[in-house]
Amino acid sequence: MPNRLAHETSPYLLQHADNPVAWWPWSAEAFEEARRTNRPVLLSVGYSSCHWCHVMAHESFEDQPTADYLNEHFVSVKVDREERPDVDAVYMEAVQAATGQGGWPMTVFLTPDAEPFYFGTYFPPAPRHGMPSFRQVLEGVRSAWTDRRDEVAEVAGKITRDLSQREIDYGSTEAPGEEELSGALLGLTREYDPQRGGFGGAPKFPPSMALEFLLRHHARTGAEGALEMARDTCERMARGGIYDQLAGGFARYSVDREWTVPHFEKMLYDNALLCRVYAHLWRSTGSDLARRVAVETADFLVRELRTTEGGFASALDADSDDGTGKHVEGAYYVWTPAQLTEVLGEEDGGLAAQYFGVTEDGTFEEGQSVLQLPQDEGVFDADRIASIKSRLLEARSQRPAPGRDDKVVAAWNGLAIAALAETGAYFDRPDLVEAAVSAADLLVRLHLDEHAKLARTSKDGQVGANAGVLEDYADAAEGFLALASVTGEGVWLEFAGFLLDHVLTGFVDESGALYDTASDAEQLIRRPQDPTDNATPSGWTAAAGALLSYAAQTGAEPHRTAAERALGVVKALGPRVPRFIGWGLAVAEAYLDGPREVAVVGPSLDDEAAKALHRTALLGTAPGAVVAFGVAGSDELPLLADRPLVDGEPAAYVCRNFTCDAPTTDQEQLRAALNR
Repeated sequence: MPNRLAHETSPYLLQHADNPVAWWPWSAEAFEEARRTNRPVLLSVGYSSCHWCHVMAHESFEDQPTADYLNEHFVSVKVDREERPDVDAVYMEAVQAATGQGGWPMTVFLTPDAEPFYFGTYFPPAPRHGMPSFRQVLEGVRSAWTDRRDEVAEVAGKITRDLSQREIDYGSTEAPGEEELSGALLGLTREYDPQRGGFGGAPKFPPSMALEFLLRHHARTGAEGALEMARDTCERMARGGIYDQLAGGFARYSVDREWTVPHFEKMLYDNALLCRVYAHLWRSTGSDLARRVAVETADFLVRELRTTEGGFASALDADSDDGTGKHVEGAYYVWTPAQLTEVLGEEDGGLAAQYFGVTEDGTFEEGQSVLQLPQDEGVFDADRIASIKSRLLEARSQRPAPGRDDKVVAAWNGLAIAALAETGAYFDRPDLVEAAVSAADLLVRLHLDEHAKLARTSKDGQVGANAGVLEDYADAAEGFLALASVTGEGVWLEFAGFLLDHVLTGFVDESGALYDTASDAEQLIRRPQDPTDNATPSGWTAAAGALLSYAAQTGAEPHRTAAERALGVVKALGPRVPRFIGWGLAVAEAYLDGPREVAVVGPSLDDEAAKALHRTALLGTAPGAVVAFGVAGSDELPLLADRPLVDGEPAAYVCRNFTCDAPTTDQEQLRAALNR
């Protein structure tokens, strides 16, 4: 039987193209084959930088006897969760409902009608820690399919019915108010770790969306506690092993509460969100650390994740060759004191060990340490430290590098576009803005069709076959809106409008609730719908934010109304589970603050006084503000209409809640209008 993955665009699927398992991609043909041959379907879901996905692949899917058994008794379907988040979401919900937990690799057995009847995640090659072996699972499922088919059908039907009847407690169509946002702040305060920053215990994930809420809440209300939680968490993460102290960029999460030992994969979405958070923290506080981390993270995105076509790759693996041919997690990043001395010499090696917290016992495994900045005080020669970092980075570059998942995901590129556009504007880095424009160009050229419908992925300049989901439309629109504000180019506002019109027509139901897939998308056993923010903003809350900003830029009432109705779920969930609706809370802060419409006009886009006013507007902390910049008399952006120069000078116009201040030519007046 042939393996059918060789022509897929997903790096994860291509990693399995040489398996002896006769894999199918998710397709109608795979399920037709299951019907024709009267076999159950093994659905295996993972992603390219998933450590345990690699382990199970090596132990089971590369094993010839296991593959022979699978090929004889099952139709095996392999799915990249990052390409098909809809398939992943539907069956993950079933796994969690049945087992109380989930994760990847996800292993689900289905009937030929795609109804699930048995679930799991990783299964070892031999029984271990109370887990059955993968072969035992396969034999048990085959036995049930052969000898107890009626029972299997009954279980599958019941699970499918239960899933289809699940309804979200949507709450109301009213946006949250002061009471709900104060309740959310109180909830975060209760879960805050004052000694180490962040929320909850181990493992600890960077709470980027909750941090965005805290910064916006402080900007709107002046609540010092909100700013303190955001600032301290950002500092702890930036000093920890979760942050790459040599090259910039954040790992996925910390396995401990102290941010010391990361799970070493680096994801595009984490780094895009955190780049923006640190830029906004600098905007609020002027922190040198925040500025450094924002710029280093932006540089990491461009240097290590940018693709030949101008987009951004999805991830760098956690594992890499440790120099012996064995793939080990973290091998690229960790050091021993002896390795530091080998590269730097005795004196600088000792200094580096002190500066980066590298010990003889190690902070990771086998006497190795993850580089940190543990010292709270002490004076170090900045030039000497810079030289040490440069030499260590050069030495590290000679190690076998982690693999890169080169697929371009529309949603995550939208997040990167927004982060790079703003960071470039704040810190006078036009190269970062240009990188954002290149990625946006790629989305328009390759991912958008003639009807402005969006494909989720591309790789090597070839667009993938999977339709965009709600987060793709919403996050791409968010990126385009940020570009419009930074560049003054109206075309980006137009493209955001095309995408958001599809959101209104294809993803919103009559109650104002949103679905993750379009109304004309492939029908699964359930139409996925999840408003909670996890690793990224949910499509639901991201759409609310983009709709709100677009309405402020254009005055489009349907978009404003849709945003208000979508925020009803934040009213319901914000006070109860604030860690898991962080982006929704941040959008709600913008809603309560705005709309604030800021138009900056000058005699030309190159006029220095006009550019200074524009930058002042972008640096305003008011969470509900949108910025338009252009030539007086231009129709490039709607907010520029009827906004002339003032006595021949560049001017800024600020309107809020349909009331306008007098135009100003003074940066300090504008700053005061946009900061509490």
